[in-house]
Amino acid sequence: MNSTSPTSPETENLVAVVMGVGPSAGLGGAICRRFAKLGLTVMVAGRTEEKIAGVAGEISAAGGSAIPLIADATDTEAVRRLFDAAESHGRIDASIFNAGGNWPIPFLELTPERIEEFWRTACLGGFIFAQEALRRMLPAGRGTLLFTGASASMRGRPNFSHFSAPKAGLRMLSQSLAREFGPQGIHVGHVVVDGGIDGERLNTLAPQMVKAKGEDGMLSLEGLADLYEMLYRQPRAAWSLEVDARPFKEPF
Repeated sequence: MNSTSPTSPETENLVAVVMGVGPSAGLGGAICRRFAKLGLTVMVAGRTEEKIAGVAGEISAAGGSAIPLIADATDTEAVRRLFDAAESHGRIDASIFNAGGNWPIPFLELTPERIEEFWRTACLGGFIFAQEALRRMLPAGRGTLLFTGASASMRGRPNFSHFSAPKAGLRMLSQSLAREFGPQGIHVGHVVVDGGIDGERLNTLAPQMVKAKGEDGMLSLEGLADLYEMLYRQPRAAWSLEVDARPFKEPF
């Protein structure tokens, strides 16, 4: 939907590939539901079968089209199979990389193995995913490639060096790809999620923090999904590379 004369999902079967889908009440799930609502067939990709099957089932029950597929973002062959499966359902028009995890670890307690684990998921995974996505979208000369960033993409905080470094790397990857492939018709975007998300993860792991934030203290899943839809719908006469979102009460 990012060319000067976009093709409607009613006249061509378009596919969205979403990598990094967890629980229904999570950002990946919200993105999947939004793109299904736009009429695309959604490849719901993640590492936990129960979670991706749940998201795909919700979409199907609502009248949309979704296919769950187990895939690890750091596994080149798994990502290739994901995109092969996506192409069997239509033309890939949107590819969204949403993989990554985050929790504080004091720097002196980090091991090289743990640092590499975070880097592989948040940065190497983005490279593998983007390479496959671009190979599939370039022949049509159109498509949207989006990356999920975080506060850590922009600034490093104490106890988050293992997360900040790969997230900053993912942001630089998005900038390089936007400049290389924008002229070839691919819209590359990076969404900076600057604040806590009012979803299952924080409500389960840190309910007191969520309560303390109060009204307007957390990012809404629907509000974030709005941003991904906006980037996807942008005409190429006015593309955005990076957008950020934070709760009303979030300082920055």
